[in-house]
Amino acid sequence: MYKKILILLILIITIGCAKRGYITGGEKDILPPTVLKTTPENFSTNFNSKEIIIVFDEYVKLKDVSKNLIISPPLKNRPDITPYSASRQIKIRFRDTLQSNTTYSLNFGQSIEDNNEGNKLQGYRYVFSTGNYIDSLSVSGSVKDALNQETDKFVSVMLYEAGEQFNDSIIYKENPRYITNTLDSLTTFTIENLKEGKYLLVALKDKNNNYKFEPKSDKIGFHKELITIPSEEKYDLVLFNEVPNFKPVRAFEEANNKIVLGYEGNPENKKIELRNGNQIIETKISKVADKDSLNIWFKPFEADSLQLAVFDNDKLLKSYTIKRKEKKQDSLKLALKTSKRMYFKSNIVYNSSTPITKFDASKISLLDKDSVKVDFTTKYDSLLQNFEVIFQKDEKQKYYFTLYPEALTDFFGKSNDTITTEFSTQNYSDYGNLKLIMQNLREFPVIVQLTDNNGKVLEEIYSEQENTVEFFNILPNMYNLRIIYDSNRNKKWDTGNYLQKLQPEKVIYYPGKIDLRANWDVEQTFILKE
Repeated sequence: MYKKILILLILIITIGCAKRGYITGGEKDILPPTVLKTTPENFSTNFNSKEIIIVFDEYVKLKDVSKNLIISPPLKNRPDITPYSASRQIKIRFRDTLQSNTTYSLNFGQSIEDNNEGNKLQGYRYVFSTGNYIDSLSVSGSVKDALNQETDKFVSVMLYEAGEQFNDSIIYKENPRYITNTLDSLTTFTIENLKEGKYLLVALKDKNNNYKFEPKSDKIGFHKELITIPSEEKYDLVLFNEVPNFKPVRAFEEANNKIVLGYEGNPENKKIELRNGNQIIETKISKVADKDSLNIWFKPFEADSLQLAVFDNDKLLKSYTIKRKEKKQDSLKLALKTSKRMYFKSNIVYNSSTPITKFDASKISLLDKDSVKVDFTTKYDSLLQNFEVIFQKDEKQKYYFTLYPEALTDFFGKSNDTITTEFSTQNYSDYGNLKLIMQNLREFPVIVQLTDNNGKVLEEIYSEQENTVEFFNILPNMYNLRIIYDSNRNKKWDTGNYLQKLQPEKVIYYPGKIDLRANWDVEQTFILKE
């Protein structure tokens, strides 16, 4: 009896002292999937299969394979890749007939990852040759944007073989011989498994992913001369947008006194002629804001149709017949383009809805807060239709600006009504000053720019011989700083042109940010390394 009671007590104590436990999944998987087998074997020669099978040690899935998979040389048709769900193997089935005696590489980039944790198999490559050896040469370098600090992602870098049929227009018509891609994280490139020879080296931000250069949509970078492989040189490619050749696109009557002409390229120095039969009509030309279009203004009159012709150096580019319809006529309106709280470097700017042809300064008044007249000059940008009032501004001051009737008269004889606007300035101490010392400048002149993160120019100085420039009364901000070598001395940055073998003007960025605060005087040395 006592023995049974003792055994029962021991069982109760044992159960009461037992600790609760939990089943764990072990350590988190941080390893990428491993390739166990490929059929045919990776780096096979005399390849004649229509299908490749890649087997992994765990379930994998493909992510953004259309973006990441780079096949070199490119195929006319993308291969079928299955399955679409998680699996231990990937099948690639070719839809093209492969070229003979050619080394192919399939670079999967970051598209292969395990199914559970998303661990990526970085840059897995499957290489094979339809001949009896694998080409083993390579070329490498870097890609950067010509003007912007950030370089585009997914830039294609391509080689075109300089054979008997080669010419510069090949990039518009043919696929490259070899290709790689910077994908979404690199600004460097390496093209591998190349054969010996001469090549054209080109980089494309290929919007349509068709391996063809389309100037209206694609950025391009190129090495000016053909390169010879093998080569130990590192090639630096600079991406830029070309300015396309000028081309009139369409023309239509938008108002009873205006025709709109859409275009591509640069309309500077192009002649536009409007006729009613044999009679040339007087016109004024201005640009449509934020559009590749021109306003062609004319005084209204009765006519069933008008003839519009566009010339380049007296060569007719295109002509249009404009059918007239009943439309309203634009009237004169003035819109203030600047803030009423004035920055010391800004001026009063009004945009006119119609072209201004006459100014009467006696009907324009600018007074300070003590009603003292302030001297001013005026400037009119006929292309943008901006009327600017330029004057010296004092700190902590108020200005009263008035346009009296008939101060401005437009192309159609219409004048403004009275407009009165109050402007004010702040203290000099609300702004900062920057003294920039530039070392190792290779040439003059240079354009020195302060920009925001989107590349918008906020301040600019043009220096023809001075290594030191000073920005005064600058709004407090974090700025990017860049220097442009103005090689053609036209006081603006110029892009490149592929067919003319012109590279864009050199741009060098200061490696950090310029922190400019209120009431600060900053002195910054910039040692240029390029």
